[in-house]
Amino acid sequence: MVDKIKPAGLREVAEASGVSMMTASRALRGLEGVSAAKRQQILTVADGLNYVPNRNARSLAVTNSDLIGVSLPTLFNDVFADILDSMRDVFRKAGYAIVVETTEYDSQAEQAWVERLLSWRPAAVVLTGHDHLGRTKTLLRNSAVPVLEIWDVGPDPIDIGIGLDHVAAGRMLGAYGAGLGYRRPAYVGAAEGFDPRAEARFRGLVEAFAPTCPAASWIVARVEERNPFVAGEIGLATALGQGAPDIVFFLNDHFAVGGLMHCQKQRIAVPDDLGLAGFNALRIASVVTPDLTTLASPRREIGGRGARRLVARLRGVDTRGTEVLDARLVPGGTTRPQGA
Repeated sequence: MVDKIKPAGLREVAEASGVSMMTASRALRGLEGVSAAKRQQILTVADGLNYVPNRNARSLAVTNSDLIGVSLPTLFNDVFADILDSMRDVFRKAGYAIVVETTEYDSQAEQAWVERLLSWRPAAVVLTGHDHLGRTKTLLRNSAVPVLEIWDVGPDPIDIGIGLDHVAAGRMLGAYGAGLGYRRPAYVGAAEGFDPRAEARFRGLVEAFAPTCPAASWIVARVEERNPFVAGEIGLATALGQGAPDIVFFLNDHFAVGGLMHCQKQRIAVPDDLGLAGFNALRIASVVTPDLTTLASPRREIGGRGARRLVARLRGVDTRGTEVLDARLVPGGTTRPQGA
């Protein structure tokens, strides 16, 4: 029996799974020709044996593809459109083409796409965030394909990671609101667990207000409406029906604009009667009246710098590791000092 403490190789995984080394290799790399049930069996065995791929063998793997696969949660969001736009320019100049897939924030859909993409032997893969299913990470780590994770970063990237610390971003925005003297905060967002980055920002907001407002005292409204402007309007109406907040933080600027429109319809004076804050500093944040208090995310920098690091990796430069970029506070006319 193979010692589970000592990392196993491909031969041990194949023998323990009762398959050929070729079948085990195809399953571990996510290639076609292996049924879903058999692939799952082999991956389970590999995890149990602490399988570690042969790095020397991986370095000999050659792909003739100039294709880079890019997975985004959605394209109906200026954030991911800006990230994609800045990446595309870099990849195009370097001679790579891209294929884009959207997951609608579904980790199972992301995993299925990764399995399909790896069968095409792409040059590289771009994923959003670092919260992936275990099998997705295993497939990518056991492949010879460089991986770029964007927008959100974690302590253990698959390969290259570049993005924001979303908890810190939420904490920054929350500290600004608390510093203005707001004491009865509310949050309007999507269904819990739908967007892990938004949930991280909400945790940061709660942490920033902890000295003056315990977590249990927050008014929270979650909306499943797909249109973000409508979601913001519905969410604010729901939050106001639950209590009397003095400031409302929204999942993003689109939600916040929807909330602002609700205030105008209901003759709620912003910021005199109610403070509002968004996130991302999208273009729309500066053209509404009053302009939004928000936090600027470096999305184009994330896309451009991430793409350049990935291209360098493809050319043999070791650019692995995590890079955290900073958000920037954008005070607007939707908040004001309290008691002034």
